[in-house]
Amino acid sequence: MVTTMDITLIKKSWIDVRKIKPEILGDVFYTKLFYEHPELRKMFPQEMEEQNKKLIDMLNIIIERLEELDELKDEIIAVAKRHVDYGVKAEHYDMVGTSLLWTLQKALGKDWTEELKTAWTNCYTELAGTMINVASK
Repeated sequence: MVTTMDITLIKKSWIDVRKIKPEILGDVFYTKLFYEHPELRKMFPQEMEEQNKKLIDMLNIIIERLEELDELKDEIIAVAKRHVDYGVKAEHYDMVGTSLLWTLQKALGKDWTEELKTAWTNCYTELAGTMINVASK
C-alpha cells in the first residue's frame, strides 16, 4: 500500500529526477532493462526515442495523480491490456521494477535512501499488481 509519506517522498524525488532530460532517463532505463533481459528487446520498437518519451510521460501522469490512484484504475487497466497484446507476462513486471529502481537510484545519487527506495517500491508494487491481475484474466 502506498502511504501518504510514500507519496510525499516520491513527488519530492521526482522533481529532481525530472531535471534529467526524458530521452536520457528513458535511455538509461531501457539500456539497463535490455542489458539484463535481452529477450525483452524484441517487444519494443527499433527506434526508442518515442518509447523513452512515453515512459517519462506515463510516470509524470502517475506521479502527478498519486493521491488519486483509484481514479487512475481505468487508465492502468487499459495500459495493462495493451501490454498483454505486446506479449508482456507477469514475470516481466519484476524485471521492469528492478530496472526502474536502479535508474532512479542512479538519477538521485546521494539523495537515494532506503526510505525513498521503500516508497518507490511500494508504489511500483501496487501499480504492477493491478496490471498483473488484469493480465491474468
